[in-house]
Amino acid sequence: MISATIAECMSSDFAKIHADMPVAEASAKLIKKALLGGPVTNYEGKLIGWISEQECLQITLQVVYHNTRVAIVQDVMRTDVISVNLDSDPLEVAQQMLQAKPKSYPVIDSSGKVLGVLTRRHMLNMLDQKLQELGQR
Repeated sequence: MISATIAECMSSDFAKIHADMPVAEASAKLIKKALLGGPVTNYEGKLIGWISEQECLQITLQVVYHNTRVAIVQDVMRTDVISVNLDSDPLEVAQQMLQAKPKSYPVIDSSGKVLGVLTRRHMLNMLDQKLQELGQR
């Protein structure tokens, strides 16, 4: 039985990205935090979208090599974001991560405010710690 919680697995140290931010700035924030993507929030911290390295790479290539206009996050962010909350079952979330494409999920409270980010790496780390506790690693 796994007794870990989402709060214990997630990282609250995530890239703070807003819709009106240039994609280049969002890219720099993701690089600094070593994340594959990050939640896009309004200025109250509520989830409004998600931007990944893939979107950032596409825009950055266009800017650098084709001298196109500088895009803002709102131009490329996804708005159909799968999120979890603190009450979510970590094992169910891990199973969901096996089925769904997103590698990272925003963790939100009941008002939609982003509390953290949960990645496959966070889940694998939690499971690895459980294996150590059980003496199976």
